[in-house]
Amino acid sequence: MVREAAEEDVRDGSGWLEIQVDPTSYAPRLGGLIPALEVILDAVETTSRETGLGMRVLVAANRMKHPLDARTLARLAVRYADQGVVGFGLSNDERRGMARDFDRAFAIAQEGGLLSAPHGGELAGPTSVRDCLDDLHATRIGHGVRAAEDPRLLKRLADRGITCEVCPASNVALGVYEKPEDVPLRTLFEAGVPLALGADDPLLFGSRLAAQYEIARRYHGFSDRELAELARQSVRGSAAPEDMKTKLLSGIDDWLSAPVA
Repeated sequence: MVREAAEEDVRDGSGWLEIQVDPTSYAPRLGGLIPALEVILDAVETTSRETGLGMRVLVAANRMKHPLDARTLARLAVRYADQGVVGFGLSNDERRGMARDFDRAFAIAQEGGLLSAPHGGELAGPTSVRDCLDDLHATRIGHGVRAAEDPRLLKRLADRGITCEVCPASNVALGVYEKPEDVPLRTLFEAGVPLALGADDPLLFGSRLAAQYEIARRYHGFSDRELAELARQSVRGSAAPEDMKTKLLSGIDDWLSAPVA
């Protein structure tokens, strides 16, 4: 699964992939949380080496499970911070499980040097984004599109440089918005909120990374220059090493300056 994700991203022109996983999903089959995470990290290391794609892992807790489970996962994530884990997330329906119930888990992760990247502002409104900022001290927000409904929140995200990980295809598939053109991509972009377009869960939604850029162009009128800036924002908001960021940003500049075929 890790190799397939990497190969598809390489085909889509990606140079860096951060995958979010919940090891509890695989623990029963693989002998526990530690073996499950180690299998994933081993696959990431091997796949990255063989494909040339930079890869790291975010460990995610599930809002629909007990907050004590999240603390266990946070401690596990910190334990593997020097072996490929770069962040801690919180997945699933924001309408289930208040962000503040998971504040201790996120404190553990951040004290261990991991970035905070909870989901918010998709199935629930802008309040869930504020909760991620206030209670979990988010450095990135998974989705965050509903922040477009609150101008003050947009300004807060922009002023603090909080990157929103946006997948227009999944927003439509889940019924957050009726049509691709309804996703407030341009509203967020023009408000100065950093964006990282991503494929979310391509097995569920059938839409990969490049397709999100195609949506931005086709339905929101993004020019080449604006698409390049979207790509730059995704690089800046990543946990990639500085030398990798420099390489990726240079590649974006090369794409933008290349003659049109």
